[in-house]
Amino acid sequence: MIKTAKISVREYEKIVETGVFANRNIELIEGNLIEVSPETPYHANCNNKLYKYFLTLFNSLADVRSAHPISLINSEPQPDLVLAKLPDTLYDNRHPEPEDIYLLIEISYSTLNYDLSEKKRVYAKSNIQEYWIIDLENNRLIIFKYPQGDDYQNRLELKTGSISCLAFPDVIIEVNKLIN
Repeated sequence: MIKTAKISVREYEKIVETGVFANRNIELIEGNLIEVSPETPYHANCNNKLYKYFLTLFNSLADVRSAHPISLINSEPQPDLVLAKLPDTLYDNRHPEPEDIYLLIEISYSTLNYDLSEKKRVYAKSNIQEYWIIDLENNRLIIFKYPQGDDYQNRLELKTGSISCLAFPDVIIEVNKLIN
């Protein structure tokens, strides 16, 4: 039987510091190195628009982070958008950790199954309170709340209307600005 070697977040970070992955888009998911597909122009532009929209809504309330790593148990993914605790100087020497994170968002164009399975499981196990998937192919927002074990207790899908996140219930987010 062949066994694969899993690596820790710290080991992964040491490898990243060497520059070995400089020209590759790699994430650490549950101790495994995962090569992520390159972003299409459509995905990249949707991410850019999402980032700018969230900056207008949350600029003084949270650190709005676009496509940067977060540190979880045995994982260091790079979600498309993260709302993290302020001040941003908290992250001068480390990436945001679960207790720092208000909301994670993945933009899904060709990765929906991965975002609904592996990514969702990792985020729930890490106790990320709220995880959203912007499903570009089906023009919908999928919202997961209240992690329990390796899944979420609540799932909601929206194609229109408005929503707010758990951490900031008074901030109204227009769904059409996320999926169109």
